[in-house]
Amino acid sequence: MNFKTLAIACSLAVTLGTTSTASFAAGKVLLKTPIAFGTHLPALGSPIKWFSEHIPITSGGTIKMKVYEPGKLVNPAEILDAVSTGKVNSGYSTAGYWQGSMPAAALFSAVPFGPEAGEYMAWLYFGNGLELYQGMYDEAGYNVKVLPCAIISPETSGWFKKPIESPEDLKGLNMRFFGLGASVMEKLGVGTVQIPGGEIFGALEKGAIDASEFSQPAIDQRLGFHKVAKYNYFPGWHQQSTVFELLVNKDTWNEMDENQQKAIETTCMATMTYSIAEGEAMQYSAMQTAQDNGVQIRYWNEEMLDLFEYTWLEVVEEKKEADPYFAKVWADLSQFREGYALWEQNGFLPRD
Repeated sequence: MNFKTLAIACSLAVTLGTTSTASFAAGKVLLKTPIAFGTHLPALGSPIKWFSEHIPITSGGTIKMKVYEPGKLVNPAEILDAVSTGKVNSGYSTAGYWQGSMPAAALFSAVPFGPEAGEYMAWLYFGNGLELYQGMYDEAGYNVKVLPCAIISPETSGWFKKPIESPEDLKGLNMRFFGLGASVMEKLGVGTVQIPGGEIFGALEKGAIDASEFSQPAIDQRLGFHKVAKYNYFPGWHQQSTVFELLVNKDTWNEMDENQQKAIETTCMATMTYSIAEGEAMQYSAMQTAQDNGVQIRYWNEEMLDLFEYTWLEVVEEKKEADPYFAKVWADLSQFREGYALWEQNGFLPRD
C-alpha cells in the first residue's frame, strides 16, 4: 500500500465511519502553519508538507493547511507563543525548543540514551506519554492542543574538524548542540550554542564554531557540512529518535467537530509512518556519498560513550531536582522503559 492509498484509507475511516451529514455540516478550517524546518529537508521538514497535502483528503475537504517556511510568518523560536495567543492557529516544531520555559519539553523531543522510535511511540500512544505531553502545556498555561506528527531515527553525533579520541579533546570546543545533549556537553567543557540549521555551515566555515550536530546524514548532506568538517561521529547518543509536533490553537481545536479532530489525529499518525520510513530509506546513500567526499565516519570509543552516559545521568538528577514536572515525566518514562526492556532484550537479535 503506498501513501496515497493510505491517505484514502484514512479518509474512509474518518469520514465514512460516521454519518455523512456530519462531515458536510462541518465548518471549513484553514490551518496557517509556520514551521521550524524547511520543507526541503527530508524527514525533518518534508513530513508537514506531506500532511498538508493529505489533510484535505482525510477531512473530506473541510480542512486545508497553508505551510509557511521558517521565518516567513513567524520565527521558529516564536511558534509556540504565536499558536497559544492565536496569532496563528497552528505550528510545526519540536518540543525541545521550549525547554527554556518548560524543562520537561525536552523529554518529548529527544532523550539522550533514550528510546528508539518504536519504543518512543509505544510510550506516547500506549503509555502515559500523550497525557503527560498535553498536561505539560496545560499546566504551563499554553492554549494549545499538541499532536506528535513526525518522528525520525538516530541522528549523527556531530561533525568535527579534528578527531575526538578522549575527553580532553572536547574541552574548549565551541559546538552547536541541541536539547538535553547540550547540557551533557557543557559539563564536559564544551561551549554550546543553539543556531538554526541554515546558519551552521557559515558558522563552521568562518570558525565561529568548531563542531556541530544537527540531524541525520541525508539532512546534513543538504546543508553541506561535509565540505567544512571531515569527521562525522556516530552513534547519536543524544538523539536516538526525535519527535516533532503539530500545535493547534486550542480554541481552533475546540471549534472543530469530532470528524475534523479525528482527521488531524489520524493524518498525524500516518505522517509519523511517512517520516520514519522516508528517513530510514535514505541514510545509507548519504553516508556513502559523504565517504566519497573524504568524510571519515567514526564510532565513539567505549570510553567516550561511557562518559556521555555517566554525565547524562548527572544531568538527569539536576533536572529532576530543579523541575517537578521534569521529574514526573522522567519517572513515568523510566518505568515504561524498565518494562519494555524485558521485551527488547529478548525479542530482538543482539547487536554486533
